[in-house]
Amino acid sequence: MISKIQFKNIFFILLGTAIMSFGLVYFNMENNLADGGFTGITLILYFILNIDPAYSNLVLNIPLFLIGWRILGRNAFIYTLIGTLAVSVFLWLFQRYKFFAMPLDDDMTLAALFAGVFIGAGLGIVFRFGGTTGGVDIIAKLGFKYFGWSMGRTMFVFDAAVITSSLVYLNYREAMYTLLAVFVAAKVIDFMQQGAYSGKAAMIISEHAPVIASAILEEMDRGATILKGRGSFTGNDREVLYCVVGRNEMVRLKNLISKVDPHAFVTLADVQDVIGEGFTLDENKKPIEV
Repeated sequence: MISKIQFKNIFFILLGTAIMSFGLVYFNMENNLADGGFTGITLILYFILNIDPAYSNLVLNIPLFLIGWRILGRNAFIYTLIGTLAVSVFLWLFQRYKFFAMPLDDDMTLAALFAGVFIGAGLGIVFRFGGTTGGVDIIAKLGFKYFGWSMGRTMFVFDAAVITSSLVYLNYREAMYTLLAVFVAAKVIDFMQQGAYSGKAAMIISEHAPVIASAILEEMDRGATILKGRGSFTGNDREVLYCVVGRNEMVRLKNLISKVDPHAFVTLADVQDVIGEGFTLDENKKPIEV
């Protein structure tokens, strides 16, 4: 029996593959742009042999499913299977039913940007909810398990080989726009994986750490954790305060620390995603609806 969380994952995997397939059909295929991975191979077969990517995507992935299903695990295999099938279904639909028309032949920069955004956003959603679209992901996992190859390096080498092979139908101008699309897609995938929330983590070393922690709680309604530390030079025990705040709260935090202890030692670090009370949970430990 599939749980509620798994149904949610399946829904977002379907949504992600729909967004990705939309980008492939309306921006990559319409503007003669390539891509990396198995998607890039399906585009090569489409532009050279006129083979529908909806079909070639399935044909290329079926052998990998037969080989790699044991190493994926039950849930990962189900999600990957759903993702791969969904890509083929959406590619078939978007090619036959024109939901959208925006000729961009005269502005390839926009075509590359939109291709990268749609493919990156779609794949980012799929990855965030535990799925993949098959292909090079499975090859990378097989290479890591049986040969000890780095997954990231395997995926990079495979993608580079596919994009290089795409030069059989790309001119140099289209190849450069393809690299732009791939770069944008990678950045969007990272953004989707890391989360939209961006904040700052503060490490505060002060003799008045408990007072600062109380002030943060009372004046900013943010929690803080007091850690035990020891100075490497003096050997004295020190208290280290750790807290996370939004970027728009940084000035208030600095002013608060300065008011309590002007001599406090403070370091700040970027935070890409935060999970927990005050960010994704309320004071009753219930999810905050966004």
